[in-house]
Amino acid sequence: MPKHDTPEFNDRPMKRKVRWDRRIALIVACTIVGLFAVLAGFAIVQHKNLGQVLAEMVTPSPQEVFGKNHLLVLVVGLDYDYTSKDEEYSTQGRSDVIKAINLDFDHQQIYEVDVPRDMVATMPGGRQAKINEAMSDGGIKEAQQVIAQFLGIPGFDRYVILRVDSMQQIITAIGGVNVNVEDSSCVKNHQCKNQDRLDYVDTWGHLNIHLKPGYQHLNGTQALGYSRYREDWCGDPCRLMRQSQVVRAMLDKIKSDKLNTMLHAGQLISIVKKNTTTNMNQDELKSLAIYFSSIGQGSIHVAQVPKSDNVTLPDGGAATVADRSATARLVQTMLIAPPTPAPSHQALKVAAIDPSLVRVEVQNASGVKGAAHRIAAILAKDGFKIGAIGNAPNDGRAVTEVHQHSPVEFSGARVLEALPVVGQKPTLVRDIDTDTAAKHPQQSDVTVVVGTDLAEAPPVAAATP
Repeated sequence: MPKHDTPEFNDRPMKRKVRWDRRIALIVACTIVGLFAVLAGFAIVQHKNLGQVLAEMVTPSPQEVFGKNHLLVLVVGLDYDYTSKDEEYSTQGRSDVIKAINLDFDHQQIYEVDVPRDMVATMPGGRQAKINEAMSDGGIKEAQQVIAQFLGIPGFDRYVILRVDSMQQIITAIGGVNVNVEDSSCVKNHQCKNQDRLDYVDTWGHLNIHLKPGYQHLNGTQALGYSRYREDWCGDPCRLMRQSQVVRAMLDKIKSDKLNTMLHAGQLISIVKKNTTTNMNQDELKSLAIYFSSIGQGSIHVAQVPKSDNVTLPDGGAATVADRSATARLVQTMLIAPPTPAPSHQALKVAAIDPSLVRVEVQNASGVKGAAHRIAAILAKDGFKIGAIGNAPNDGRAVTEVHQHSPVEFSGARVLEALPVVGQKPTLVRDIDTDTAAKHPQQSDVTVVVGTDLAEAPPVAAATP
């Protein structure tokens, strides 16, 4: 029988599809509490690390997939109600969570603007109502239109709809989260002395919240209650802040306890299939997940639309009015033109060092002939002054080391930046005022000890005449 007719061969495409279906389902599961949880959580559920996954499959960048350098995504948490038989339903439900998220592909940053659900917005017919009514009146199409108009942006590229109780189910599946429970004075004003308990009972909404302040482990029901609590002076703004606390706690749990996440992958997949809808296809999710999976908390920027006043609507409902000028500034900086991340103070100092003033000695400790000369050529092309080139006393070193002897701060870091990176980043060693520095009184400011990691660095291309 020909090889391609064997059962094993015919099963391969289906098995690959099943594997990707499971992976993508888990990605979207993480979206339940914010889109950035989806993107950062993808690689965690793999039995292989991200590098291995990328080695197996070349995935186009988000810029290639979407044809643009950023993506605006509306994330809506769909509220639910109960029938007379106490059964949940979300048909014509209002949006309990509204997040406008800007995925910045050029700088690998995520910007999230939270919109309080009680903000006054203009509905398609001109009626003034709470912004969360758009979802119940006209579904996701109307919600996108009303929220985009409210924010002053052209529209959204994609959307994610989720049921708000999915947070409870996901946190239950991963075994709970650790959260610092805070009342409104603490969460908003950082005045954490003599905090009040969070006590609230909503029989119809099935909310039974009884939490004392302080750092503690919350199960899924408690975490959902904490994230939805708004029965004090701060109201919705602090509810949004508590949501962010729970989101970050869940993200930390998913990223840090990988084994636990993988063991509960089946439950998470079931949750997402039941509770999440998105108009992103699998190729788009794959690209976004791989691109954003390694970002840290410092790359995620969260703010909420500020209010200027409280009003009473014609139907008697209480609502809030957005501070329009402050909102416009917020939208401009986070959704329309996110600022390029400023380089760190150290990075600026490293970049300011003139390489022509740094004398570099290169020693070969790899055991590979010609390795020192190849690295010296790379550094020379970058403008460094090359000193002695030779062999190190001992060879067989695996990872390249950069020894700084010069008292000029960051000179070693400047050389390190110019070296190619293959696998593990070369190690920086500062030999100032040590015996090692005494061995190089005149020869060099920095010594590069080439290991096997850089031994096969490609030669510098000849200059074009």
